[in-house]
Amino acid sequence: MERYTLSVPTLFGLEGLCAEELRRMDLEQVRAENGRVLCECGPAGIVRANLNLRTGERVLIRLGRFDAPDFDALYQGVRALPWEEFVPRDGVFPVKGHSLDSRLHSVPRCTAVIRAAVADRLGGKYGLEHLPETGAVCQVQFLLMKDTAELYLDTSGPSLHKRGYRAVGVAAPLRETLAAGMVMISRYRGKEPFRDPFCGSGTIPIEAALIAKNRAPGLDRTFSAQKWAWLPSSVWMEEADRAMDLEYDGNYDIMGSDIDARAVDIARANAEKAGVEDLVRFAQADAAAFHPGGEAGRVVTNPPYGERLSDRKEAEELYADFGQAWKAMPSGWSLYLLSSHTEFERTFGRTADKKRKLYNGMLKCDLFQYLGKRGKT
Repeated sequence: MERYTLSVPTLFGLEGLCAEELRRMDLEQVRAENGRVLCECGPAGIVRANLNLRTGERVLIRLGRFDAPDFDALYQGVRALPWEEFVPRDGVFPVKGHSLDSRLHSVPRCTAVIRAAVADRLGGKYGLEHLPETGAVCQVQFLLMKDTAELYLDTSGPSLHKRGYRAVGVAAPLRETLAAGMVMISRYRGKEPFRDPFCGSGTIPIEAALIAKNRAPGLDRTFSAQKWAWLPSSVWMEEADRAMDLEYDGNYDIMGSDIDARAVDIARANAEKAGVEDLVRFAQADAAAFHPGGEAGRVVTNPPYGERLSDRKEAEELYADFGQAWKAMPSGWSLYLLSSHTEFERTFGRTADKKRKLYNGMLKCDLFQYLGKRGKT
């Protein structure tokens, strides 16, 4: 059986979670690096990762890694790779990538050289002077770092955070992969109440419902590699059946609320698209008067930061009001709150028990963790 090296980019701070996900999928030689996770697998592993990953951004097949101190070395290194094993005679092969700390710093020129090398290899193998490029898309990606080139094929297409349920949103939406990561850090598994008092378009409660049900987040979307002949449709069907067999049935106490009535309507619509409308409740409510109901549970939330949705003073007032509401919470509740505000703890009125650095896109944030009695045991 063919073996492949996969590279799964992640948001910074989610590498460890993504690595653990891949290990649970029985992929091999999993190792986390800065901003990505590498692993080894056969064809089924490529499909399994795409369907099931919650915290990875996309699944790339690494085709080669070589020194590229100049453009001739880059061309020769790319041309030596077995592109014909992946790109069909009529395949479309756009090229994109990045250059960091390398002498070959011009991304447009690197892109042109790589595309020429791939075209020359494919033309020679298929006996064609001009490649038609009318078939399936095989997105080529490259990374040049410190004069070393890595070449990939993107199996995912649109990023894996695009689950397919969020057709519309509100201002400053939270990426689905980050929302899932926050829920996973909270150790929520569906056995206790779950709340998000700043739910916006519902991303965190929806991801919590998918996790509670153990539903693969990629079941309702398509992937570039589904059109590749060398990765048979039977593998996709087998892995989809496998994922569905692992789902749970149960009743879950998951609720999101927001002061914006329009956001609540959007959240309900998104939950319906995600197929979890029967698992999540949404309501219009002011977080300053938040009370979760019950003696214990998890609150995972992403309030406005100040940089994006309101000015700094308004954000601080919001944190202070929510902090007052939190003081009245039963001691069994734990809070996991994401913010980029450097003075959050002061304005909230309490120092976090733990903090974890995460990135919302390129914005550096902290996940402030306030652990209830159950969370500390």
